[in-house]
Amino acid sequence: MKRMGMVSLTLGIVLGFAVAAFAAQPSQDELMTQAKITKADAEQIALAKVSRGIVKSAEIEKEKGRIVWSFDIARSGTRDITEILVDAKTGKIFSIQTESPRDQAKEAAADLKK
Repeated sequence: MKRMGMVSLTLGIVLGFAVAAFAAQPSQDELMTQAKITKADAEQIALAKVSRGIVKSAEIEKEKGRIVWSFDIARSGTRDITEILVDAKTGKIFSIQTESPRDQAKEAAADLKK
């Protein structure tokens, strides 16, 4: 009987932490209320770095303690994607990375685990 109680207690603690971790993630709407740079302005900043680029996806997210607009930008003639993070408060580019199709597959698999 004690063992069942201990298992229930452990399960309750684990579930409690999981719920708390999920609740700690700000929603897209919450992040957008904190942004000073609009999505449209951030997109123009990002596209200025990739000649003839086309935005494939865009989202606002928290990255390394900063609120950023994240853009995946494609160009014709290559399967690589340029990911550009624009600080949603200052409009400055926070990060530019080129992702190969292999990198993109790894990222997609990691996102599915979340």
